[in-house]
Amino acid sequence: MSQSIVPAIEEKQLDTSPTLTFEEYRFYKVDDEIKHELHRGQLIPIAMPTILHINICEYLVYKLQRHLAKNNLDLVVKRNLGVRTEENSSRIPDIVVCTKSLLEQVAARPGGAVLDFDETPLLLIEVVGKDRRADYVLKRGEYELANVPEYCIVDPTENRQRVRVAAFPEGDEVYSQVDYLPGEEMVSVVFPNLRLSVDEILCPPLVERLIKEEQRRLQELRQSPTTERQRADREHQRAERLAARLRELGVDPDTV
Repeated sequence: MSQSIVPAIEEKQLDTSPTLTFEEYRFYKVDDEIKHELHRGQLIPIAMPTILHINICEYLVYKLQRHLAKNNLDLVVKRNLGVRTEENSSRIPDIVVCTKSLLEQVAARPGGAVLDFDETPLLLIEVVGKDRRADYVLKRGEYELANVPEYCIVDPTENRQRVRVAAFPEGDEVYSQVDYLPGEEMVSVVFPNLRLSVDEILCPPLVERLIKEEQRRLQELRQSPTTERQRADREHQRAERLAARLRELGVDPDTV
């Protein structure tokens, strides 16, 4: 007698999480401190970041802010800023670069800080965590459909380390991508003058150390011989102007 094979039926777990519209999500509050994204109406909790994850984000914010300031660009770099990607979906990228005017629009309305469809950021950065598929597949697809000009994936995972830059080629509506590996420099498409070491991105120095080094260089510059000469030249020019004025008044400065 042949043994009948009964297919195993998995017990389906009931999904008790609320289904929200985008507007409900903007005003939704949870009891805990965990941040949530919205994916097609469902709340998706964001895992607590590792120290490496935090250091990478702080380093990139530091580098981006100084690049924007150096080039006098009226843009801002923000963390914890949401980006609407579909009708009832909203992500919270690790880093968002957008115009100052967009940020002001979000600040002027009630509810959570989320850029809407007509408020496209220029650059989004995600540092890969436990859910690799979300960063490489799901979010990439959503950001592409939302017409985000550039999406950067930083992957510090051992044996998979890379920085992937996905952007729209000129005249195309589909992302193309370039992988930058350890030992190389990544190049931003939106900010072509921004070149960063992949090694330094994946294993960044502490921002506090970078700021201290910045302050030390400024102090050395102020105390450099060149600066002293410039100060001496200014004092000499000031003395010459004063002497000329005294002569105009009929006073010999050499006898004063």
